[in-house]
Amino acid sequence: MVWNHAVTFGMFGGHSAWVFVAISVFAVLALLVVLARSRRKAVSVACGGIIGGAIGNVIDRVHYGAVVDFLHFHVAGWSWYVFNGADSAIVCGVGLWILDSFIADRR
Repeated sequence: MVWNHAVTFGMFGGHSAWVFVAISVFAVLALLVVLARSRRKAVSVACGGIIGGAIGNVIDRVHYGAVVDFLHFHVAGWSWYVFNGADSAIVCGVGLWILDSFIADRR
């Protein structure tokens, strides 16, 4: 288990948890607008994943002052960074949105 006081890969460490909470809340509000206006199912699902993940991390930051990261995978001596379910929802949401943007451009 790791207490993440920064963002991905420890970037922007040293700031108050409330800075990250404010940025996350702003992002959630902006994504809610996108979600309300979206006509594409994949974009709506992606927004839902990103919003859910962001809210999960905000809850951790408000309650603990940091995000609780607890998933750490190892493969053949290679170690990936430590993350949590909320981070996974954000990454999958962003990935789906990017994939959908490529597909939408081809149509």
